[in-house]
Amino acid sequence: MTTQSAENLAPAMNTSPRFRVTLRHVSLVLIAFGLLVSGYLSYAKLTNTATVCSVSERFDCGTVQNSRYSEIAGIPIAVLGFVMYATLGTLTLLQSRVAFLRENGMILIFGIALFAWMYSMYLVYLQWQVIGVFCQWCLAHEANMTVLFGVTLLRVIQSFSDEAPAA
Repeated sequence: MTTQSAENLAPAMNTSPRFRVTLRHVSLVLIAFGLLVSGYLSYAKLTNTATVCSVSERFDCGTVQNSRYSEIAGIPIAVLGFVMYATLGTLTLLQSRVAFLRENGMILIFGIALFAWMYSMYLVYLQWQVIGVFCQWCLAHEANMTVLFGVTLLRVIQSFSDEAPAA
């Protein structure tokens, strides 16, 4: 009786195709999380419902949600965040299916993510220096946006390296 290594047995035992997690998949998960957070904050703002939030000396979602910085031209920031995540999700899902997006989708996604991340950092600054308290939900969005921007940056770099001509 001969013994075979696990390495030799693996191909024979596993004949099903493997699911490979890509940066695109990670982006879609982050976008889904962002839709949940911004959707909850939008609901709370539009219905004037208090968010589930621990209130302390440093945290008060109600104060942040009702500050003068929580809207732009009468549109709640949370709604704009929801629209941004929905747009990124749509572009990401259609990127491989629509000719225009195959060619230009990654740069559009990057531009939106860059602007959203920069604005999110501005919102952190406002909570910290101007409003004086933080909102845990807002910080969850801002942390998520930071990770999503990082993943998007990696996807852009990857897309440019995929397009580079072979030497």
